[in-house]
Amino acid sequence: MEKISVDTKVAEETKAVVQKEEAQAAEKARETQAIADDAQRDLNEALPALDAALASLKSLNKNDVVEVRSMTRPPDGVRMVIEAVCIMKNVKPKKVAGTKPGEKIDDYWEPGKGLLSDPAKFLESLFKFDKDNISDPVIQKIQPYIDKEEFTPAAIAKVSKACTSICQWTRAMHKYHFVAKGVAPKRESLRVAQTELAETQKILDAANARLNEVEQGIATLQAKYDDCMRKKQELEDKCQECEGRLIRADKLIGGLSGEKVRWRESVERLNYMVANIVGDVLISAGCVAYLGPFTGEFRNAMTSHWLKELQRLKVPATEDPGIISTLSDAVKVRSWQIAGLPKDNLSVENGVIVQYSRRWSLFIDPQGQANKWIKNLEKDNGIDVIKLSDRDFLRSLENAIRFGKPCLLENIGEELDPALEPILLRQTFKQSGSLVIKLGDAVIPYHDDFKFYITTKMPNPHYTPEVSTKVTLVNFTLSPSGLEDQLLGTVVAEERPDLEEAKNQLIVSNAKMKSELKEIEDKILYRLSASEGSPVDDVDLIATLEASKIKSEEIKAKVSIAEQTERDIDHTRSQYIPVAVNTQILFFCVADLANIDPMYQYSLEWFIKIFLGGIANAERSDNLPTRIKNINEYFTFSLYSNVCRSLFEKHKLLFAFLLCTRILQQEGKIDMDEWRFLLSGGATKPKELPNPAPEWLSERSWGDFLTLAALPRYAEFPGDVQNHIEGFKKIFDSADPHREPLPGKWDTDFDQFQKLLVLRCIRSDKVTNAMQDFVASYLGQRFIEPQTADLSLVFKDSSPTTPLIFVLSTGTDPAADLYKFAEEMRFTKKLTAISLGQGQGPRAEAMMRSGMERGKWVFFQNCHLSPSWMPSLERLIEQIDPDKVHRDFRLWVTSMPSPKFPVFILQNGSKMTVEPPRGIKANLLRSYTALNDEFLLSCGDRTHAFKCLLLSLSLFHACSIERRKFGALGFNIPYEFTDGDLRICISQLKMFLVEYETIPYKVLTYTAGHINYGGRVTDDWDRRCLMNILSNYYDKSVLKEDHIYSESGIYRQINTENEHLGYMEYIRSLPINDTPEIFGLHENANITFAQNATFDLLSGLVLLQPKTSSGGGSSREEVMEETAKTILGQVPNPFPFDEVMAKYPVMYEQSMNTVLAQEVIRYNKLLSVIKRSLNDLLKALKGLVVMSQELEGMANSLFINTVPGMWAGKAYPSLKPLAAWVLDLVSRVDFIQTWIDKGIPTVFWISGFFFPQAFLTGTMQNFARSKVIAIDTISFGFQPMRESVSELKEPPEDGCYIRGLFIEGARWDYARHMLTESRPKELFTDMPAFWLIPSSNRTAPTSGIYECPVYKTLTRAGTLSTTGHSTNFVFAMEVPTDKPSKYWIMRGVAMLCALNY
Repeated sequence: MEKISVDTKVAEETKAVVQKEEAQAAEKARETQAIADDAQRDLNEALPALDAALASLKSLNKNDVVEVRSMTRPPDGVRMVIEAVCIMKNVKPKKVAGTKPGEKIDDYWEPGKGLLSDPAKFLESLFKFDKDNISDPVIQKIQPYIDKEEFTPAAIAKVSKACTSICQWTRAMHKYHFVAKGVAPKRESLRVAQTELAETQKILDAANARLNEVEQGIATLQAKYDDCMRKKQELEDKCQECEGRLIRADKLIGGLSGEKVRWRESVERLNYMVANIVGDVLISAGCVAYLGPFTGEFRNAMTSHWLKELQRLKVPATEDPGIISTLSDAVKVRSWQIAGLPKDNLSVENGVIVQYSRRWSLFIDPQGQANKWIKNLEKDNGIDVIKLSDRDFLRSLENAIRFGKPCLLENIGEELDPALEPILLRQTFKQSGSLVIKLGDAVIPYHDDFKFYITTKMPNPHYTPEVSTKVTLVNFTLSPSGLEDQLLGTVVAEERPDLEEAKNQLIVSNAKMKSELKEIEDKILYRLSASEGSPVDDVDLIATLEASKIKSEEIKAKVSIAEQTERDIDHTRSQYIPVAVNTQILFFCVADLANIDPMYQYSLEWFIKIFLGGIANAERSDNLPTRIKNINEYFTFSLYSNVCRSLFEKHKLLFAFLLCTRILQQEGKIDMDEWRFLLSGGATKPKELPNPAPEWLSERSWGDFLTLAALPRYAEFPGDVQNHIEGFKKIFDSADPHREPLPGKWDTDFDQFQKLLVLRCIRSDKVTNAMQDFVASYLGQRFIEPQTADLSLVFKDSSPTTPLIFVLSTGTDPAADLYKFAEEMRFTKKLTAISLGQGQGPRAEAMMRSGMERGKWVFFQNCHLSPSWMPSLERLIEQIDPDKVHRDFRLWVTSMPSPKFPVFILQNGSKMTVEPPRGIKANLLRSYTALNDEFLLSCGDRTHAFKCLLLSLSLFHACSIERRKFGALGFNIPYEFTDGDLRICISQLKMFLVEYETIPYKVLTYTAGHINYGGRVTDDWDRRCLMNILSNYYDKSVLKEDHIYSESGIYRQINTENEHLGYMEYIRSLPINDTPEIFGLHENANITFAQNATFDLLSGLVLLQPKTSSGGGSSREEVMEETAKTILGQVPNPFPFDEVMAKYPVMYEQSMNTVLAQEVIRYNKLLSVIKRSLNDLLKALKGLVVMSQELEGMANSLFINTVPGMWAGKAYPSLKPLAAWVLDLVSRVDFIQTWIDKGIPTVFWISGFFFPQAFLTGTMQNFARSKVIAIDTISFGFQPMRESVSELKEPPEDGCYIRGLFIEGARWDYARHMLTESRPKELFTDMPAFWLIPSSNRTAPTSGIYECPVYKTLTRAGTLSTTGHSTNFVFAMEVPTDKPSKYWIMRGVAMLCALNY
């Protein structure tokens, strides 16, 4: 039933269908058309997938295909793609052997390469591929490839671009096949529908039967359609994602390829550095630990030495492992330089040492550059600046430690306050959990940010090892190269400010660009390391890379521009190098002057100020070489003028000559060995030659000629002198020998400097004149003309913060000049003065503070008398605030040269020297300027006598002062007679003339000679001389109008009717230059004076020599070593004392044995010291023992040909240069040795005794003991011997014969056997042998003799030694003469045991 029911139901349904069949048939036709349209639409929607694959193929070019074909060992991805394309194109594989024996596997690579042989044809075949008829077997074969994860465009893109597109094409064909397959059922449905439509028309029953099947077909079709739409959507999404990835991948590859080159270089550099880091860091650590106190040259030498040792020990290190390249950061160095660190290498090294040192830094900073740098560097951190002299310096230090501020301790000496020790040693400890330190008695919190810096202005301090180990010593002393670099920057900044600005901008922008680049690099590396998954999907990384690329390109372009700009700047800078070099030379000339006089101090700031003035005021020129010449000439003279203001007269020529020679040395025009000869003379004679003209050419001059031959250019010169003896005689006799041409070829062979050496040998008295000509020819006449110090000019250069300093010499007082100037400036009422001395400090300070507030002038006199208050004065001046002080305030100070005077004040003040007038005329003018007619007439009826004696007294005063210039010929000791001495004598003269009826000459002579002037005289022989001079002026003969004071009559008494004006006119008519006759001296005295001036000047130049050699010639060490070895070879060994004592025992009858023993002891001490010290020095030069300060001083003496202090301390007095001193010592030792070997000599060489007074006492003792007479009644008589020394074969019965004495100021007349006048230019002559005849109670003759003092050396002055004898005076001898004693006393005649050559 149920079935029937169902069938009925179906039948009824079918019936209903049949009834409506016609209508349904029409409907069916419409449906069939809809199906056809629908199939076509599906097909149209599937085509874009195919187009995308073809577009990908079009992006390929032949080279991409060729690249794939050329692979010999293709990656798996490439091989997979080629296999897939071969399958698609039905290319048969090649059977090749598999991994197992006998196994054959398919290999598509060879056939595939065949496909690729023609890239164009291959690509075309892909475009024309029959996509609609891909067979199912092909699809089945390709399906495993499609399913593989490795077979995706993204994966294949990593190995080949071409294969990526072929992979895309294969996948597109595969997809197309299935899309087409999806459309095929629809076409079939269309055919069925059309068939059904026809059958429906014919057989309705068949339509009924298939009705259900058709409905099911439609349902199936709908399901497949939905599935197709979903796949299409998925494909579109994947396509979009793929396009995005491609774009990002392109950016990633592009971005990283830009960094690749730079990173590769960085990696190579870093690998190189890491491989060599051990050696580099070792050397840098050595630099930080040890090289701080040394100069740049020494640092370079040490690092080179260390590097060689590292290479020897095979420790890896870079080629240039300097501290700057290893430890410095260019950006940080630039910030230091902006803060004021000098730009030279040494200063940058110093900065790095300070940065990395574990100890606090102590800067040796004479020019204040480190001080300035540290103050600027730490300014923003609130730096505290303190001094040891500050009352509360420990409190300031405590605050800095508490609050973590930087602290700068300035201007320390060679000792450090013990209270600083905990800070220097960083003796911190924990207390209650916090870090503390003990400072003094207090325990205070220690802040980690605290920094401590120490500076000293001392140019060459000696710090003990205890101090050196607590701090890091850093040498900031200005080096020539460093200063040159700074000056170059200064001159270019002034001349071309645009370039200097560009260079500074360049450095800043370069540093900024490098900093930005580093930030970007760090960001890229961070993103790369932090990136998860594919970097192609990291958008931020790709954006960073893109920014990096843009910035890199920008920086590259900027660097290119910067390099060009830098080249332009460096080219321009290099053109100004001559200015920097010249200026650098001049600075060190000025800086070295402090070695001559402690008051000659000049700061770098002061120097730069004058330099800038020179650049601004020098004549302009468009021609650069001309402009440079103008700057150099203008500045050199400007500096000379400024410095001369503060130099004493005797040092002005020295300074000009120093400037001149230093410039020439820099240009290589002066040989350093020749320069050394000029300063110190020669040390060795390569060859002994006989003196060709002993009658006029002294042994000294000839000896100098022979030592000159040691210089290469002069090797033939001494031998050639004999051939031109007349020419040299002409030079010797000439009034201007320095302007005479040299005979023979030498005038053209030698330049002007080399001629100075010849002149030094033959006429040393004219070397100063020759130096003047030398300076005039190289620098100009104006450099030797007098430079006057004008108060108004000095005042113009001053400011309220710049003190004005009068540097005094004895007998001067600038107070009157200052009061006069104050009157001109209308400041008389606003000038307050105080003379400093004990207890005056607080008053002076109050006066200065008042002057600063009210705009007064404050005048501190005689600062040298208050050395303890000088640090306070320095602090007061330092604390002057330019913004608060009254603009009219000025501080004037006077001081004698003193090492205690603060260097800071000298460097920052305007200095001028004040000297007494030179010459008789100038002294008389000064004396009479202070007088007037009223005073001249103040004695009433005694006016005639007063005027006569006043002129006489003034002349005596002038002569006494000027006599000093002749050295020991004038007075043994140069007494500082002052105007005060003259003033008191004038008052006494006036008083005695008014009160006494007759003129009391005896009283006047006593008060002047023994009290007013004589009170200063400490030497008995000088007193004898002074009283004899005074007897010429305090004498009744001077009251005559025709009285003359000199033989020529130039200096004479004038008519007393003359008023003050008449006297002034007479004085002005006197000659400027004094002749020796007014002093009673021989004409030769002028030669002595000139020679003294020459050797003083040369000694000054010796003090200014740098301690390192440059400019050719032997090095200092070579010269020292050679000299030491030569002396060691010359000096004999000490005497065997025991043997001497055995041979010459102490005997009552023979005191000479004791004298000999004492001499041997003294010589042995000296010889031992010489031998030991020379051996030590040779070891020290090789580095085998420490070079102590004593040894260093000795080495320096050997270099400059002077006797070392450690020898002189154990030796007899001598003025000889080292070479002559050694020969003299050898002669003395020979004399003693001959005595030991051959017995007591017949004639004693008195100069050969260490202590001649002992020998004289021994002679008296022998006489007293043999005659049994009290020794204190015995004295010597003196008999000059007519026989020569060689003729005296037997000793006298009593007394002894002596030889070896010289006489100065006179000569011995061998014919008349008495004293007589010296020959011209003959300063010293030999004396004959004398017989010293002891006798008891002897009465000395009163006439016919001159009591002549005998001295050991030319200086004559000595001190009283512990033996009760003078260190220089030996005894007085009676010498026959036909002239009165007074004549020879005025001549300054004395005998000498030894000369100075």
